[in-house]
Amino acid sequence: MLYSLLLPFSDEFGPLRLFQFITFRTGGAVVTALLLSFILGPPLIAWLRRRQREGQPIRDDGPEHHLLTKKGTPTMGGFLILLAVSISTLLWSDLGNRYVWAVLIVTVGFGAIGWLDDYLKLTRRSSRGLPSRLKFLAQIVVGTAAAMWIVALTDADIAQGLAIPFFKDILIQLGWVFVPFAVFVMVGASNAVNLTDGLDGLAIVPIMIAAACFGLISYIVGNVVYTNYLQLLYVPGSGELAIFCGSLVGASLGFLWFNAPPAMVFMGDTGSLSAGGALGAISVVTKHEIVLAIIGGLFVLETVSVIVQVISFKLTGNRIFRMAPLHHHFEQKGWAEPTIVIRFWIIASILALAGLASLKLR
Repeated sequence: MLYSLLLPFSDEFGPLRLFQFITFRTGGAVVTALLLSFILGPPLIAWLRRRQREGQPIRDDGPEHHLLTKKGTPTMGGFLILLAVSISTLLWSDLGNRYVWAVLIVTVGFGAIGWLDDYLKLTRRSSRGLPSRLKFLAQIVVGTAAAMWIVALTDADIAQGLAIPFFKDILIQLGWVFVPFAVFVMVGASNAVNLTDGLDGLAIVPIMIAAACFGLISYIVGNVVYTNYLQLLYVPGSGELAIFCGSLVGASLGFLWFNAPPAMVFMGDTGSLSAGGALGAISVVTKHEIVLAIIGGLFVLETVSVIVQVISFKLTGNRIFRMAPLHHHFEQKGWAEPTIVIRFWIIASILALAGLASLKLR
């Protein structure tokens, strides 16, 4: 919005030329989303506490101490992330860029699904909200619409291609399979983040790290000079997504202020589904879907731990982990919650560096 409103006056007032630079507007988006989180956070949390007197329903099959330590903490805090990201993105990005709108549709759409899930959990006073099949179906519908639009916006030569990291000349043309693949990436990333969100602060920092990485990737992939130098696929217009990523970084940092142990609020499915879906959509636009699996490797590990646990129990009757997802396994082993959270943050940082290395090592 500011880009369209102020840039035309840059000839009369020189400093307004700054708005033509994505880097400047990304910085503005980070600060705006952070300030919005700080300003809107306290009244929103107070309102959620009034509306949710008993807080988020705690799983009966989860760690026993959660029934004591986390009881009464309100959920749906992800609405704060959604507000900060949406307002900041609309304020600082070029609203004529349709990639921005495609990613926003996924973010808000998945956030709405998560909000309904959280709402049903609260009204039913149960840890089970929206039926899994219905939740997946709704995500698939939103993801399919976004994937088809992204394909239509992208140059035909690369629109349905899958780039392989660490190789400069490999682009696998998936044809009609690309849309289901893109939907799988978005829905998979969304639910992987959701599974990781089980301890105070555990998911929000890896989200912030991944968003920062994809902000850099978006900026590079949208700049023909950098793509030629690094031998990456050039996706015109994708650089504007760096502003969205900056908004997500600022909103995540602001939310961490309230979600740090002991959490004042949980993000709930409202936040985890929307953030994961957004990261998946950005990876599809920038042709870095596989790199997302590296940068977001912590989310992958958490998801795989659940899949392995379920398969093992159904086939053999035995559990590989004491409890799944993986962070609960370490809780059952006696690790303190802050220890698990910080060590998982370290793992997320290492995996992010490995993912970024793929940009140069080819």
